[in-house]
Amino acid sequence: MRVFRGRTGTIPADREASARLLEVAAAGEPAVRVWTPHRQVAFGRRDAGLEGYDRARTVARDRGFPPVERSVGGRAVAYDGETTLAFARAEPVADFRRGTDERYERLIGELERALADLGVDVARGEPMDSFCPGAHSLQAEGGKLAGIAQRVRHDAAVVSGVLVVDAADELAGVLEPVYDALAVSFDPGSVGSAAAAGGPADPDRVQAALEDALVGDRETVETCVDDEDGE
Repeated sequence: MRVFRGRTGTIPADREASARLLEVAAAGEPAVRVWTPHRQVAFGRRDAGLEGYDRARTVARDRGFPPVERSVGGRAVAYDGETTLAFARAEPVADFRRGTDERYERLIGELERALADLGVDVARGEPMDSFCPGAHSLQAEGGKLAGIAQRVRHDAAVVSGVLVVDAADELAGVLEPVYDALAVSFDPGSVGSAAAAGGPADPDRVQAALEDALVGDRETVETCVDDEDGE
């Protein structure tokens, strides 16, 4: 198991660092990364086809959240640059037509256990009109705090997602006008966080617990990405 730690100095470089997980997995070695992405609004491909997409990007940028488009996942997700975590685990696959549900189930279960150990009682599913709606989500205290997506190639698959540790109000504050510009239903009250559900507000503590859960008892080799922020 290869574990990637740290954050690069720019959003594009950071995305390249995450893309390396799939290449490592394609070569036969599973890889994990849990990190704090730069401040941004990451739009999905479904957003890019909407009439209000350009306006939504402007709205995000004007509020100090650089807009980017990602290849995995559905609708827009906001990262505050400090307390919003991203996570990913890539694994080699022998047959891309099999194992999708099992990979989802395994990671969701590990995320549930990690949060339970931190004092956060989560339930599967999400509230109505939540950010990046999808079938693989976790909620607590009436708010969505995690969403999970998967990308499968012929030689490797990556299951990845977002976990809101704190600052739910700030995230809701930028997502509300972004979703309004996209003409997509969104309830700002649906944004939850681990801290609001009784868990820690310290992203480092949550990051360490989540990384441990995703790695498990497998032997690991640490790989640091270029860490220009000193994180």
